[in-house]
Amino acid sequence: MSKRSAPPTARVGLVGAGQLARMSHQAAIGLGVQVVALGSAADSAAGAAGARLIEGSGHDAGDLRALAEAVDVVSYEIEHVDLDALEALAQEGVVVRPHPRVMRLAADKAHARAEFVRLGFPVPDHTLVDDAQQLAAAGDTLGWPLVLKTPTGGYDGRGVWVCDDLAEATGVLEQVGRTMLAERLVAIDREIAVIVARRPGGQVATFPVLRTYQEDGICREVVAAAGDAEPAAVALAERLAEAVGLEGLMAVELFDEGGELLICELALRPHNTGHLSIDGCVTSQFEQHLRAVLDWPLGDPALVAPAAAMVNVLGPADGGDPARGLPDALAVPGAHVHLYGKAPAAGRKLGHVNATGPDPDTALATARAAAEALA
Repeated sequence: MSKRSAPPTARVGLVGAGQLARMSHQAAIGLGVQVVALGSAADSAAGAAGARLIEGSGHDAGDLRALAEAVDVVSYEIEHVDLDALEALAQEGVVVRPHPRVMRLAADKAHARAEFVRLGFPVPDHTLVDDAQQLAAAGDTLGWPLVLKTPTGGYDGRGVWVCDDLAEATGVLEQVGRTMLAERLVAIDREIAVIVARRPGGQVATFPVLRTYQEDGICREVVAAAGDAEPAAVALAERLAEAVGLEGLMAVELFDEGGELLICELALRPHNTGHLSIDGCVTSQFEQHLRAVLDWPLGDPALVAPAAAMVNVLGPADGGDPARGLPDALAVPGAHVHLYGKAPAAGRKLGHVNATGPDPDTALATARAAAEALA
């Protein structure tokens, strides 16, 4: 008589089927949870790792309904989806976490800025602009250079321009052809991120504060140290989680300008800055997200060593596959290599390397050595 596998303890649907869904699936296996990802089979990092895949789009109401009918709770890998359709499903009784109403804070920067101001949270000075006259007024008020952002659709530096003068800004506005968010250029001393989980029952758990290092708008390196308490940043993130009614995981990206913390943006899902938690924390951000949306007890987010680091692996300029350097990367003691199984392309996030150590410099040096072998 054949033996059948035990049924999953729960089924979590993720809108999106890329590397975040892939790593969520990997974390789910140990919990007996089944991840069902909605996306394209042609380029599904999650499907390639064995996650159940529903072929479809997060912008199609019918596909979203098919996902909802296959799972116990619907969550996200990406915020740029049909939130109206998901809100309609939630009104029908489908469990969607975080709620689509909250998810709009990550999907629409202009809406998020307005909500943060209403709730009393610090953000860079900003305004919305539609034409050259409004741009000129924004420049007079906020100063030049001026930052212009598309309210929706941007990520990894896309949809963001730093304009030196009115002529340049007007050209960008005409090129984009829609309302844009104009912000004061912040004199950034540090960029940090705080990842906090909150379950519907109210329990909150916050990961160690992350120091992030960007290049051309893309996160390249992240470090965390047990000694970096950063109570102000943690308190801000936890207050925000309560204020918006978070059910799931939230990454709060912050600018430190002369000791003042300003919210840059949110992600209401596992985030690139939190990848070091896979090997650097007792509970990874991916497992924590699953626990939170299922309203299960949250895990310990503490570091397993005095310091941890992560270095992103981007597709090399020649379009080659980083896996060609895998033997050399694996030879670096203490390095943990994570490749996403995605088709190589220059500048594309194809993997990352984690490492722990007695201090941030040591952990980062280890991760860099392995990442350089993959370059």
